[in-house]
Amino acid sequence: MTDANRVWRLRRRPTGEIEEGDLSFETEAIPEPAEGQCLVRLNYLSVDPTNLVWMKRDSYIPAVALDDPMRGVVCGTVVESRSEQLPEGAVVSGLGTWADYQLGSPETLQVMADTSPMPVAEAFGTFAVVGPTAYVGMIDIGQPKEGETVVVSGAAGAVGSIAGQIGKIHGCRVVGLAGTPKKCSWITEDLGFDAAINYRADDIPSALDEACPDGIDVYFDNTGGEILDACLARMNVFGRVVTCGQISQYTSAEGWSGPANYGSILVNRLTVKGFIILDHMDRYPEAIGTMAAWMAEGKLKARNEIVDGLENAVDTCKRLFSGEHEGKLMVRVEEIAAG
Repeated sequence: MTDANRVWRLRRRPTGEIEEGDLSFETEAIPEPAEGQCLVRLNYLSVDPTNLVWMKRDSYIPAVALDDPMRGVVCGTVVESRSEQLPEGAVVSGLGTWADYQLGSPETLQVMADTSPMPVAEAFGTFAVVGPTAYVGMIDIGQPKEGETVVVSGAAGAVGSIAGQIGKIHGCRVVGLAGTPKKCSWITEDLGFDAAINYRADDIPSALDEACPDGIDVYFDNTGGEILDACLARMNVFGRVVTCGQISQYTSAEGWSGPANYGSILVNRLTVKGFIILDHMDRYPEAIGTMAAWMAEGKLKARNEIVDGLENAVDTCKRLFSGEHEGKLMVRVEEIAAG
């Protein structure tokens, strides 16, 4: 262990996108664990759209306080412990910070089960947040039925790519919206989506009409904005809208805008439900077990893109909002062996 700790700290709340000076990269002393705590060496950092929300405002959890270390979902190794539940040498995951070394407790971290033969990085990227989010959103709220039409926005993203495949596993026609021809090809040719819409190049309403001739039964919403509006206008009676994310709104300096086609909720008797995966931790065992079995059978694929270096965390986070990624983005700080 070195005697230095690199830490990203939030210095200013972004108004739109993340700008130079919103966070600073500091070198500090390594903290010492108190009774009931452990010291964790960061191995992998999950980079998620909610990171920007945590920088900006209170949401389902309080915003990161100014000058505090930036919050993130982490995977690391316990190097010193004063907690029986988090022993030295254990690989743990949960809520932590953008720092080489950080303190944790059983309230924020849990020991990861043996992931072999899947590498720890792949298991963390797939099952820590995005896989269960897609599973709970699609299964519990979307309730897809064979023959129905499912539309997924952000379909080449970490959650959307898995959610769409779950729709296919349940016998649905699945249409995904993504931002480049390459992403559209990936979700149709590799992931099995029935159709893809390039939301940057295509006329979204016309493209939805063509791809969804029988209307939409389930809309898995990762973006909000104009795509949400267009899908609301095409929902079938008793359709379900899974409100998972609003990434098109996160960089807005004016705040979030509501849908103009709100009346469709009444007219078509829609179920519209927002959810946060932290409220559904009891569903993790089923979600992980089922998805792992699908992956073993070749029915489900997950893509993890790993960027090396904690110093690249902010630039990697920015890529979430420019669309310069496919699947799950992570930062690797120190490699860990499989299993």
